[in-house]
Formats: sequence, C-alpha cells, structure tokens
Amino acid sequence: MPLFGNTFSPKKTPPRKSASLSNLHSLDRSTREVELGLDYGTPTMNLAGQSLKFENGQWIAESGACGGGDRRETQRLRKRNQQLEEENNLLRLKVDILLDMLSETTAESHLMEKELDELKSISRRRK
Repeated sequence: MPLFGNTFSPKKTPPRKSASLSNLHSLDRSTREVELGLDYGTPTMNLAGQSLKFENGQWIAESGACGGGDRRETQRLRKRNQQLEEENNLLRLKVDILLDMLSETTAESHLMEKELDELKSISRRRK
C-alpha cells in the first residue's frame, strides 16, 4: 500500500461501436446530394387547411388556397395599421412640442424667480 500513491484507479471503458443510426452512409453520392444538397426548394406548410410557402423572407399563401375574403381583410388591416402609425407619429410630434413648451416655460420661470430674488436682495440692502 503506497503512502502517497494514487489509490483510486478506475477501469478503462471499452471502445464504442461506430455504427451510425442513420442510413445516409449507405446511399450513393447522387442520392446524398439530393438529400443533403444546397437545393432545398421553398419551404411549405399547411395551417388550418391553408397552404403557405416561404418566399423572400415572408410566408405567402399559395394562390389556390386563399379566398377573396381573406385578401380583403388583409387589405383592410393594412390600411388600419397605416392609419394608426400616422396617428402615432402625430401624437409623438405633439408630445415633443408640448415638452419643448414646458421646458421653455420652466426656464423662463426660473429666470424670473432668480431676477425676483436679486431684486429682493437689493431692496433689503437699501433698507
């Protein structure tokens, strides 16, 4: 029994088997290129019976699945959204103007108070 030696020596683990769980290694090169290549095509999905495809960074309804009512509703919502954005911009402008007016009035008030204090101190000196 060594005095300063290592008393803990775990057993070495057996090497793992290198069997792959996928069957892609058994496919020929052309099939692998089709499966793993760069040409994926456009992603599509089906939600609530409506088929959508992803083009130019947006999900677009495919032509056959979209009804006229949905298109009109979308246009109405876009118009309402633009109106609300314009109203929001107008309100932001009004708030900026009111803050400018408030800061100007506050500055004038401070100047008047300072001037009043100076006049009071001058009148006290004269008495």
